[in-house]
Amino acid sequence: MTEVAAALIRDGDKFMICQRPAHKARGLLWEFVGGKVEPGETGEQALVRECREELAVTVSVGDVFMDVTHEYPDLLVHLTLFNASIAGGVPQMLEHNDIRWITVDEIPNYEFCPADKDILRRLTERTR
Repeated sequence: MTEVAAALIRDGDKFMICQRPAHKARGLLWEFVGGKVEPGETGEQALVRECREELAVTVSVGDVFMDVTHEYPDLLVHLTLFNASIAGGVPQMLEHNDIRWITVDEIPNYEFCPADKDILRRLTERTR
């Protein structure tokens, strides 16, 4: 199983989503910023590293919003989504195809990675 840490970064009533690069698995699907937890790292440490590598920002990691396990044809992932905020820097597209700030009402306009579906459902329920 692959451990993945991701960030729910909010700005008012919006939250950040990122579009995966076309050449990667699940290319051009939308996701929360984050990535694999490396050996010896905590989820929080991985998230700080991934946000620095992918967005050139420093994040402050909060509590866990939700975690899910999802089986893709090529991968079994345990995804932990942390509440997080940008502590420094302006998000840059170092890794992703695009970055957007959306409201929960805009979720249906985007095609997300399957592992994010339950998270998006809970996010919608908690906002309404």
